[in-house]
Amino acid sequence: LVPFLSGSDEHKSKPTQHSVKELQGMGINPNIIILRCDEPLEESIFNKISLFCNVKRDCVIENITLPVLYEAPLMLEKNNFSTVVLRELGLTAKSPDLKEWEEMVENIRTIKPEDKIKVAIVGKYVKLEDSYISVVESLQHAGFVNKVKVEIDMVDSETIVAENVKEKLSKYDAIVVPGGFGNRGIEGMIETIKYAREEKVPFLGICLGMQMTVVEYARNVLGLKDANSAEFSKTSENPVILIMETQKDIKKKGGTMRLGSYPCVIKTGSLAEEVYGASKIDERHRHRFEYNNKYKERLENAGLICSGVSPDGSLVEIVELEPKTHPYFIAGQFHPELKSRPNRPAPLFIGLVRAAKNVK
Repeated sequence: LVPFLSGSDEHKSKPTQHSVKELQGMGINPNIIILRCDEPLEESIFNKISLFCNVKRDCVIENITLPVLYEAPLMLEKNNFSTVVLRELGLTAKSPDLKEWEEMVENIRTIKPEDKIKVAIVGKYVKLEDSYISVVESLQHAGFVNKVKVEIDMVDSETIVAENVKEKLSKYDAIVVPGGFGNRGIEGMIETIKYAREEKVPFLGICLGMQMTVVEYARNVLGLKDANSAEFSKTSENPVILIMETQKDIKKKGGTMRLGSYPCVIKTGSLAEEVYGASKIDERHRHRFEYNNKYKERLENAGLICSGVSPDGSLVEIVELEPKTHPYFIAGQFHPELKSRPNRPAPLFIGLVRAAKNVK
């Protein structure tokens, strides 16, 4: 950090010098120093840090605060960062092709302030700031593609009940119910999903959000009032969500869930096929419970379509309402946010933001 002191009207290099001195005292000698600052630095700062921190002059590189986070790689490249890194590591490589990234940044810059939507993430971990950071970033990525600013609020699902759900959620153009574990806040999620379905608010359910979508539909459309997940109720006569067969005998709960990327076959003519533009996809998973196939025929006949399944058909991966009945209502057992990138947003988020923008 190179702070600017308004009293003396100058930048100060001492914090950087002291930081590097501490590193050197631990036996760590930096080859490159990136200077974090809010305004362009004067040449004397670069020279001073180069001299007192014992690094080459062109290895002292400026990193100015930017209006768009994703401009940072372009700014670093403008300052020859990759060239310096390759030289210091003794490597050779082609010059980076940043055309796609430049186009993305330009796209972000040209979004009009008035073009915006409001999205609620209704979850149970909203008091932990970064709990849903991947979901937040994925929504922003989808906003870039749809040329719209996405304003996001975290809504605690524990605070939502049937009596206040409309009051709490009516101002939002789209709703996301993300993943999680344990039964805290579950009933609020179910009320949220019911509201999104009945009020035709664009909706995306993720992992636990998908499981609660099935529970909500079974309760309020099929009329199975005690429908639940086996994770939350041992006495329910209608466990529409069950523990996976491969998880039943597992005692140690560390990294033993169904983890990693798995293929999914998409139903022809479905919303999922329209969103992904493919008949087969791969998404990343992290779960122990799954859709109970014993209820599949009844749920589909009632309108909750299983539009994505594992290649052998044993595991339901995506459920949705037909587009003609709802502007956008879809949920996946996987975590699409884990593969989203600013220049390659996750399709399910693109579809959600597009629907919210069109309905608004």
